[in-house]
Amino acid sequence: MNRSTVWTVVGVVVAIAIAWMLVNVLFSVLWFIFKLVIVAVVALIVFLVLRSVFARNR
Repeated sequence: MNRSTVWTVVGVVVAIAIAWMLVNVLFSVLWFIFKLVIVAVVALIVFLVLRSVFARNR
């Protein structure tokens, strides 16, 4: 193997490692945003139910 082939292989390995980490971070952020949206929707539903329950008592 000549020198340029070794650097090409090293470059490919480094590119795959960086891409793996970036995709992992991206999916972590997307999962966090998805969970945040679900929590917001559930909280809104609970708030509306509680408000209607306490409005009937008055």
